[in-house]
Amino acid sequence: MTDPQVAILMLGLFIFIIMLGFPIAFTLMAMGIGFGYYAYFDAGRMWRPYERAVEQGADSWTLFETWISGFFNNRIFDLFVNQTYSVMANDVLTAIPLFLFMGYVIERANIVDRLFSTLSIAARRLPGSMAVAALITCALFATATGIVGAVVTLMGLLAFPAMLKARYDERFASGVICAGGTLGILIPPSIMLIVYAASSGTSIVRLYAGALIPGFMLAGLYLVYIIVRATLNPSLAPKADLSESEGITRGQLAWMLLTSFFPLAVLILAVLGAILFGLATPSEAAAIGALGGLVLAFAYRAMTWKRLQESVYLSVRTTAMVCWLFVGSWTFASVFSYLGGEHVVRDFVVGMDLTPLQFLLLAQLIIFLLGWPLEWSEIIIIFVPIFLPLLPLFNVDPLFFGILIALNLQTSFLTPPMAMSAYYLKGIAPPHVRLTQIFAGSLPYVAMVFLSMILVYNIPGLVYWLPEMIYGR
Repeated sequence: MTDPQVAILMLGLFIFIIMLGFPIAFTLMAMGIGFGYYAYFDAGRMWRPYERAVEQGADSWTLFETWISGFFNNRIFDLFVNQTYSVMANDVLTAIPLFLFMGYVIERANIVDRLFSTLSIAARRLPGSMAVAALITCALFATATGIVGAVVTLMGLLAFPAMLKARYDERFASGVICAGGTLGILIPPSIMLIVYAASSGTSIVRLYAGALIPGFMLAGLYLVYIIVRATLNPSLAPKADLSESEGITRGQLAWMLLTSFFPLAVLILAVLGAILFGLATPSEAAAIGALGGLVLAFAYRAMTWKRLQESVYLSVRTTAMVCWLFVGSWTFASVFSYLGGEHVVRDFVVGMDLTPLQFLLLAQLIIFLLGWPLEWSEIIIIFVPIFLPLLPLFNVDPLFFGILIALNLQTSFLTPPMAMSAYYLKGIAPPHVRLTQIFAGSLPYVAMVFLSMILVYNIPGLVYWLPEMIYGR
């Protein structure tokens, strides 16, 4: 087999193995080292020291040590060590554990239940008021955490039972929770965008600025859908019982908002503003957010030693997963490229004679399909780098491409068979709520994701206006 054929075998074998359920990060590292050993194998480097030791009459133990040393005298091990060091020393990735810590602290500070209760009262006269409150709470909480599973699970415990108790349709209520929980991977400060920036070399501050308008546009489309559906078909979302909230004055409502909505909103805006306007690096802003999350938790008297330990543990665990994915992915990609696999993919795509639009459609279709079996982290770290070298050929801006991917990956949590948001919600939903109902409730939001992608493609200013206004061209 030629080296390019070995590279394609390497990629196909990797996809087959992860489909069997093996851990992705360690599969990447094992295959990168295994195929890299073949790619960088040098018989002279391996056997020459051993032959010299034999000629010098070395004893058996020395010969064994020399053979072991020669076996590991392969450049793949140097590459693996260097890749590990590069990941751990990456300034952009430093922001990940800090943003995660901020999110986990906020999750455990009982801020979200206060927020949902307050917004439910504030929106009580709107059609589908509880759904509107749930979506806004999901969006704000998802933005603060960036952890889809945490948002869907917590909101599934808080808002979903409340909506069912108010006789909301199961499909309608479940769709709101699932779709709202995924917004955090798009709206800054998004951890997914940090990972994409590290993978593509794109400026994280420009990515954040470029994602703001599309992110709020998508959330706005969700809100419009909820209100219109509830208006056209009131049986989906019966009007809220106003008897308990009629006695609340405007002053009391303002105080409730001041103590629930505004602290979290101000914290997010402070972190995001510090990044966008160059007042702090992403890592520094994330540190501010982590400190702010702790202050909020203590202010609400919700932080205990056990909750602090849980927040630290979960932050470290998730960060380790992302970092080892990077190590494995970069090792795998380096070997894949060295064997000529990147040129095979490039020549194949170029040979298809695609227009830029056709290339974008093909790339987004592949990413959409990959979202069925894989998480966003694996897609961004492993598969997106395959497309990045092709972007200059089709005159596609990595910033624009990244925002389309961030929109597209919303669907990976909403589309069966592996719609993780649906499984998160099913895990804590009442037994009578079927998984098929949750899938059905999520699908209209998939259509709105596609609509937002069409709007972004046809109106690129949605992505470029804010970055160019703040930073210039």
